[in-house]
Amino acid sequence: MKAMRLIATGSPLEACELSLPAPKAHEVLIRILACGVCRTDLHLADGELPDIRHPLIPGHEIVGTVVAAGAEVTRFRAGERVGVPWLGYTCGVCEYCRAGHENLCPRARFTGYTLPGGYAQEVLADARYCLRLPSGVPPAELAPLLCAGLIGYRAYRAAGEAGRLGLYGFGAAAHLLAQVARHEGRRVFAFTRPQDAAAQRFARELGAEWAGGSDESPPEPLDAAILFAPVGALIPAALACVRPGGRVVCAGIHMSDVPGFAYRLLWGERSVSSVANLTRADGEEFMALAARLGLRATVQRFALAEANQALGCLRSGALAGAAVLEMP
Repeated sequence: MKAMRLIATGSPLEACELSLPAPKAHEVLIRILACGVCRTDLHLADGELPDIRHPLIPGHEIVGTVVAAGAEVTRFRAGERVGVPWLGYTCGVCEYCRAGHENLCPRARFTGYTLPGGYAQEVLADARYCLRLPSGVPPAELAPLLCAGLIGYRAYRAAGEAGRLGLYGFGAAAHLLAQVARHEGRRVFAFTRPQDAAAQRFARELGAEWAGGSDESPPEPLDAAILFAPVGALIPAALACVRPGGRVVCAGIHMSDVPGFAYRLLWGERSVSSVANLTRADGEEFMALAARLGLRATVQRFALAEANQALGCLRSGALAGAAVLEMP
């Protein structure tokens, strides 16, 4: 198969050809149809995550069809379409796994990071962590749901019953969550890079009643804010925009350092929290919701060989929605 691999920190991805072994007991061999391009892939390329082992194949928003299955796989059959998300394995025996918090498992492995990812024509994945997908949706429009949607949804739930919800960084995750929030009757306030008129227009098209720069204040206090942009300085900025008792939820796996800020921004029972990874229960719940809503991502399509170009567009903010690699 053909794949795009990260050979060293800071270097462009390199094309290569690899052979995969037959699937083990719990594995499925998947022919990849589409793989989303996530900001976590940029953090990997830039060396901002711990214990990166090169070379690696990035990509953790994988949609494909099962080609072959291991002897103990019962959930999927050859020819069936499946999704491979970020969470690729957990130990099942630690205190977090036993308590239903497998997203915090210290021995977890992650697709496109500590496990091979989807910037390739095929991938081996543990069938126990693969997801069934809504039918009738093109693969490229499903792929961003497997991280931008899934982990964004976990952050959305952590924000509580916020009637006035701020979304900082209106990219792949926020444009999906805005649709969910509007469907549930919440008011969406979108924060973009300063003076990014195109992103603000895109947010309003998806139902945001106000859209402005991250250096601006919304017209009224927020009940909660979710930070998708990996910028630590946005934490005090968001705290300044939420009401007493409001929440600020950090949704990224990496964020730049948080600057010092006055205690008065936190006072009033405001809170700051993070979300980490996802659980299989999150995946099943969100995919069922996506099917009910007919949720689809706005995508810009790239060929597998154009993976570096796709990452560059993501880095520069030149995307409306999400970038997706297609492997027809």
